[in-house]
Order: sequence, then C-alpha cells, then structure tokens
Amino acid sequence: MDTNVIIAIVVVVVIAALLAIGGWWFGKSRKSAVDKSTEAAKAKADARLATEKSAAQSAAASAENAEKTKETAESATSSATPESPVATEPTPVGSAVTESATPAVETPEAAGTRMQRLKARLSKSGNPFGRALFNILAKDQLSESDWEDVEDTLLLADVGAEASEQLVEELRNDARIAGQSDPAEVRAALKDKLLKLVGTDTDRRLNADKEGANKPSVIIMVGVNGTGKTTTAGKLSRLLVSEGKQVMLGAADTFRAAAADQLETWGAKVGVPVVRSDKDGADPASVAFEAGAKAKEENADVLIIDTAGRLQNKANLMDELGKIRRVTEKNLPVDEVLLVLDATTGQNGMTQAKVFAEAIGITGVVLSKLDGSAKGGIVISVQKELGVPVKLVGLGEGPDDLAPFDPEGFVDGILA
Repeated sequence: MDTNVIIAIVVVVVIAALLAIGGWWFGKSRKSAVDKSTEAAKAKADARLATEKSAAQSAAASAENAEKTKETAESATSSATPESPVATEPTPVGSAVTESATPAVETPEAAGTRMQRLKARLSKSGNPFGRALFNILAKDQLSESDWEDVEDTLLLADVGAEASEQLVEELRNDARIAGQSDPAEVRAALKDKLLKLVGTDTDRRLNADKEGANKPSVIIMVGVNGTGKTTTAGKLSRLLVSEGKQVMLGAADTFRAAAADQLETWGAKVGVPVVRSDKDGADPASVAFEAGAKAKEENADVLIIDTAGRLQNKANLMDELGKIRRVTEKNLPVDEVLLVLDATTGQNGMTQAKVFAEAIGITGVVLSKLDGSAKGGIVISVQKELGVPVKLVGLGEGPDDLAPFDPEGFVDGILA
C-alpha cells in the first residue's frame, strides 16, 4: 500500500475520533446546563409556594382573632342587656315584589297645606279666567257687547257652551251686578255663581277615605299618553301615605320602557312596595291580578294600579282596560277608576274622557297641570259632561304637588 494512502487513512481516523470526542463533550455540557436550569426553577417555585402558604396561615390567624374578638364583644353585650323579643316583618313572596329601603323613606307633605299652595299658584299664574270676568263685570251699566265678552271669556276658558250660557243668564239676573257696580259685591256675586257651577256639595273624597271602604281599596289609574299618569300614581301614593295609610303600587304599564322603574322610584321614597313583572311586555292584566293578590295578602289599605297610556280611538287598547278591571276583581273589588286629564288640553280632553268612561267606567277625575293652565274652566265642563267629580288636582312638578280638589280654594285662586 502506498505511504500516502496510509497517511490519509490515519488522518481521517484521527479527525473522526476528534469529532466523536467533541460531540460527546458538547452533549454532556448541554445536559449539565439543562439540569442546573431545572433545579433553579424548582427552587424558585418551592420558595414561592412557601411564601403563599405563610401568607395564608397569617390571614387565617387574623380572621380567627377577629372572630374571637367579635364573640367576646357579643358575649359582653348579651350579658349586659337582657334579651327581648324582636319583631320580624314577613319575607316578601315572589321576585315581582320590590320594597323600598327603610333608611331613605321621606315624610310627605300633609294634604291640608297643599291646597293653600294651589291657591297661591293660581293667583300668580297666567290664568286670566277669573280676573278677566271680574274686570268686565265691574264696569258700570254693562252693555250687550260686555255680556258677549263675558260669554266669550267663559268659552275660551273651556267652561263649555251650556255652562257658559247658564252662568251668563244667572249673572244678568243678579242685582249685585246690574246698574252701578260695587267691585266687592261683583266679586262676591261672581264667586257665588262659579262655586255653584263647580259644585260645593259634591262628595270629592276618594272611595278609600269613605266609611266602610273595602280593604284593600283598589284604585286604577287611566288616561291617554302624556297626561302624567304614572307620575300622578306616584304622587297619589305619597298623599295617601301622609294620611297614615299602608299603600301598594301595581305596575301594570308593561308597554312603556322604564314605567315600572319610574313607579319603583316613587314608591321607594315613601316606603311603598311595587308589584311588577320580571320582563317588559308582560300581560298587564296578569300584573294587576298579582298586585291584587299581594295587596290582599299584606292587608294593605290601598292598592294603586298604574296602566299604560292609550289612545282613546284604539278599540283593542280600550278593551284591555276592561280586561284589567275584570281580572283585578277576581281578587278584590275595584273601588275607584281615576281618569288623569291634562288641564291644558281643555275641551280636547273631553272626547278622551267620554271614551274612557264608556270603556271602564270612571269614578273621578285628576286634573294635572292645573296651576299653569289658562283653561281652568275644564273643571266645570268635565264634571258637567261626565257626571263625576274632579277629586284631585296637580299643582306642579314637585313630589307633593297633588292635592284634593277644593272648590272654594280653586275659585278664590282664579279670582285673586
């Protein structure tokens, strides 16, 4: 064999041996590094677990000490104070009933002072009804043109054609107004005639306030959209609470978004519970039925059921009011149906009133926004047309701006 070949073979063998030795050494070094890294991570994890365990033990010890301290304090209190029975209120049944938080309960204004505020507001409002009449009638020797102005003023104030004609005739025949007029006598004569038209001998009490009233006494609130029905229901609950009555509200307006929430807000302020549906769009009659059952169970004095506003020319909506009444009466008799009318709508509200009276039967009228209305004669015309009294009037935007209607205070206010 050639020497050069032998040398080449030896060189190849040596190189192969060196590569094998180098690979073995590199693998060993890499394994050692991995082992060291693993051990370091394990040590770090052990340290973290030990820290967490120590913190947990410390927290448990603190909680145990706190509990012991509490038990010691309670023991000391019980040993110092004799035990006494604690009255507990019944737990509300069903998720549909929400009750207000006790600490935030307000004390509503008493009914007696509310009409005084109405009288003051009417005298300061832009309502020209009474003052315009007085200014005409206070003239000496009234002409035919003056009497026409009197009738026009009454018609513009929404007194109504029949009532206006009646009033003019009575004023013409009053000796205190004919000839040389004394302003004081004219005012007295005008007051007498207006009081006669408004009605002073009408029983305007809510049926819930009458002797022998049902308990619970049920009031259903009805009216078209935008008259302030839900707000009036809330204000009425405050008025009844101020009289010492236990009140419950039924949120049967399930069509308007947040109507039940609005009612709950009113109720919460005076500690009045609200029965409502768990979902929007529920059957209003079912809510009314549940409210009746709950009011009966809780022995409430009054149940006020708020209904959805509806257009008087929608037969299906009006029929639903009748259904609400029928379903409610399966639990309790309905004592009162109050129609809420916006006093500023004047004679336009009369059409609404007639349809509601036919659909569900109304026992009284609530006139909202009366203090700012230039159409105070609606009080006279609505009673004459429907044969039911105005029982309550809205005085403004405040929570206690709802008062029992007082004819004398009303007439004094518009003549002031």
